[in-house]
Amino acid sequence: MNIQQLEYMVAVDNYRHFAKAAESSFVTQPTLSMMIQKLEEELGVKIFDRSVQPVKPTEIGKHIIGQARITLRNFKQIKEMAENERNIVKGSFQLGVIPTIAPYLVPELLNKQKSNHNDVKLILRESTTNNLIEGLLNGTVDGALMATPLNHPQLIEYPVYYEKFYAYVSPKDKIYNETEIDLDSIDIDSVWLLESVHCLRGQIERLCQMKKKKDKKEFAVNYEAGSIDTLINVVDHNSGLTIIPEMSAMSLSEEKQGNLRILKGMPAYREVSLVISKEYVRKAMLNIILDTIRESVPQSMQNKKLKEYIVDL
Repeated sequence: MNIQQLEYMVAVDNYRHFAKAAESSFVTQPTLSMMIQKLEEELGVKIFDRSVQPVKPTEIGKHIIGQARITLRNFKQIKEMAENERNIVKGSFQLGVIPTIAPYLVPELLNKQKSNHNDVKLILRESTTNNLIEGLLNGTVDGALMATPLNHPQLIEYPVYYEKFYAYVSPKDKIYNETEIDLDSIDIDSVWLLESVHCLRGQIERLCQMKKKKDKKEFAVNYEAGSIDTLINVVDHNSGLTIIPEMSAMSLSEEKQGNLRILKGMPAYREVSLVISKEYVRKAMLNIILDTIRESVPQSMQNKKLKEYIVDL
């Protein structure tokens, strides 16, 4: 067993296709297949089920691949620790971003990173919170911009900014003429939500106390959107409202900003943090990424005093 075999095995798991895995590893498919077959023979178990397409790991294969990812991460960290000691800051940083942050922050983040002229290559990946947590733990992601606090024992959170929640109201709704929206008195069936995979949905449910109100009447949601932009378009063409964070509100056209309303009697914010694994060792690299993210966010949203108003996930 060697490091190269572990890398090939992880590549096949990533792509679920031997030819694509070989291409990404810069070897021929027969070479990659032979190396994995030799590993399987050495271990005496089948790592991949080749009888199905796309190829998938066997049950024992899942555990072996998971351990291989940890081994590869630890192997990589030896070099990173040495570079850190010698103050060498170069290489790539795999940054995950949840979908309710990415459209509003990533463009400016890329612009700042490009203008900083450092030796860090920023590789961005948009995914859901659960997938990014898994990536942080298995080493496929170096850091992730997510809503926090997560309170995960194996992760470290670096709060970056706090964004206020606003109600976005349809002009067709009877509450449109109100300057403030009282969430305690709204009809929960008039609130449009994201899909349950998004952590923002849970925060909106808490803001609206939907779970409490659900006991009093049937909770019917006609449509669950996959993005904030879709939610906004749904509200525009129907009645009702949704709740959106400050960065998405800032990106609206001047006309659509006229549909924004503040929430009555409750300063409500979400905390966005750069989250890393406790195993991450490149502190100088981390500081560069943190600085770049903070440069991409308005100073008014970086006030640490706003933390007391954050809504739980």
